[in-house]
Amino acid sequence: SGGHVSVYSEPGKGTSLRLYLPYRPDVVTPTAVLSPRRVTGGTETVLLVEDNADVRRIAVKILGDLGYRVIEADSAAAGLAELARHPTVDLLLTDVIMPGPMDGVDLANHACQHRPHLKVLLMSGFSGGRFHAGSGNRLAYRLVGKPFRRDELAFAIREVLDAPAQADQMPTVTFHE
Repeated sequence: SGGHVSVYSEPGKGTSLRLYLPYRPDVVTPTAVLSPRRVTGGTETVLLVEDNADVRRIAVKILGDLGYRVIEADSAAAGLAELARHPTVDLLLTDVIMPGPMDGVDLANHACQHRPHLKVLLMSGFSGGRFHAGSGNRLAYRLVGKPFRRDELAFAIREVLDAPAQADQMPTVTFHE
C-alpha cells in the first residue's frame, strides 16, 4: 500500500507501534468518514438480560433515552420468567456469557422456540468464540460487541427490530470457546 510501520520499544517501559498508510481519496472520501449516522430509537419493549449490574445500568439508561420500554433481568432464568410475565416483549437483548446452566444463546434459542417471532440481539465482550448455526442454516442472531457506544447499540437494535420476521428459518445457535 506504500505505507510503513514504526516500532519503538524500551525494556520495562513498553512498546509503541504506529501504522502509517497513504491517503487514498479514491477509496474513502472525507464526507463518508465525517457524516454522522442518525441515531434513532423506538417505543418497543426490550427485555435486557445482563448479569453485570454496571453494564445493565448503562444499557437501561441508553435504551430508556432512546424511548424503549425496558424490562431487566440479571440471569437467563430470570429472563425466561420475565418473558412469561410480559407477552409484549419485542426484543430480547441478552449477554452471551452468563453464570448458571443457561447462557444467553441457550436463552435465545429457548425463547424463540416458544415465541418464534421474538427478535433477538446478542451482546458479548468475549471475542474468542464463534457462533454456529445448527442444521446448516444461517446464523439467526445479530451480535453487538461490548463495550458498545450508544449509537452502535441503537443501530443494532433498529436493524434487528426492523428486519422481517423469519420464524420458519430459525436455527439453533451454539457458542463454542
